Amino acid sequence: MKKLHIPVVFQASATELPYPEDYFDAVFTDPPYYNNVPYADLSDFFYVWLKRSIGDLYPDLFSTPLTPKSEEICEMKSWDPQRYHYKDREFFESMLKKSFQEIYRVLKPDGIACIVFAHKSTEAWESVINALLSSGLYISASWPIHTEMEARLRAKGSAALASSIYMVCRKRTESKTAYFNEIKSQIEERIKEKLDQFWNEGISGADFFISAIGPALEIFGKYESVEKLSGEKVTAKELLDLVRKTVSEYALTKILKNPQLGDIDKETRFYILWRWIYNRAKVHFDDARKLAQAVGIELTEKWGKGFIEKENENIIVLTPIERDKNFLEKKKFENMIDVLHACLIYWHQDNKKAITEILEETGYLNNNTFWQVAQALSDILPDEKDDEDNNKKGKKDKKDKDKEIREKKLLQGFLYGKESYKKTKTKSDKYQNRLFEEE
Repeated sequence: MKKLHIPVVFQASATELPYPEDYFDAVFTDPPYYNNVPYADLSDFFYVWLKRSIGDLYPDLFSTPLTPKSEEICEMKSWDPQRYHYKDREFFESMLKKSFQEIYRVLKPDGIACIVFAHKSTEAWESVINALLSSGLYISASWPIHTEMEARLRAKGSAALASSIYMVCRKRTESKTAYFNEIKSQIEERIKEKLDQFWNEGISGADFFISAIGPALEIFGKYESVEKLSGEKVTAKELLDLVRKTVSEYALTKILKNPQLGDIDKETRFYILWRWIYNRAKVHFDDARKLAQAVGIELTEKWGKGFIEKENENIIVLTPIERDKNFLEKKKFENMIDVLHACLIYWHQDNKKAITEILEETGYLNNNTFWQVAQALSDILPDEKDDEDNNKKGKKDKKDKDKEIREKKLLQGFLYGKESYKKTKTKSDKYQNRLFEEE
């Protein structure tokens, strides 16, 4: 007869686990996602009813009027300091570090810890990476798993993730130091190796970028210290900059189905990646700046001068329909995406002659790269049917929905008429030749 194993549930702080060293074969934890959700506040709704119904059975668990919040590991510095404990990023990182150190302490030498995390901001990931590396744990494997509902309120109009990253960690048993320039190529290789797999599995957008952090840490985290030749330690921020640059280049080659990106200007690269990752979501300036940095753009020099706009603390990337009304009158197109936007506006106006003139003047009429960019953008924008389904689930604003569909429809119509622009040019040439002959 099999022996029954009855699970036992304890209430304890993650920073002070009531277990001896080397006790567990495995530890599984899903810590709070930085500043995404105020879990303790949400718990108050249930806490008051549970206290009335079973509070006498568990007096220790219901000794306070509401759920305790001062030690909850999250970043909530926006709270009213008179009512709540002020908790900033430093608080989150230090408390998370204590928790990971406790996991290290209670884990057997050959045990594993699985840590689940999801957040779109690099600030949050920097905190997790710093806490993880300083605890003595390192990632041996990681997987992005689709865990979030697309129609949830949190995802509406934002760049919220659909996946959580499951990080399998082990105890670091050696104290080794590495130079960044020596392991950089290994990190890039490992990232690309895993990205091939993630791409084939259909992971895309913001999830694709976040998914690459784990593979980078598999190499980086093996060492107690990773240093530059100057002796300075490489920071989590610098590691994430490398990840972002590697993923940006990889994603562009896949989206465009072209390993050669030399003919594509920085602004156009940024526009493609933005549409692929965020589509039309408003994105916090710092995250937008880091994406721009990955393709070599200084964001502060670009907003208000083209398709990039700043709205309070957020960055918005405009569609052709949203561009300034004087955009076409300027007739000065500084990059490929400006030319494409002008063509799309003229297509909307059914002005094929103007399209041909622009494409001739800029040399894009027979430029394969230009047409690859247009096709890639058409492919990555949501289909009309998919967008309608999302609208039913998330009740997306009709005005936003129309703009998304319009850009895709403009691209599809423009691409469909590709050969007609060349014919328009031919007719124009014949007419000019005839006039010349008559003279």
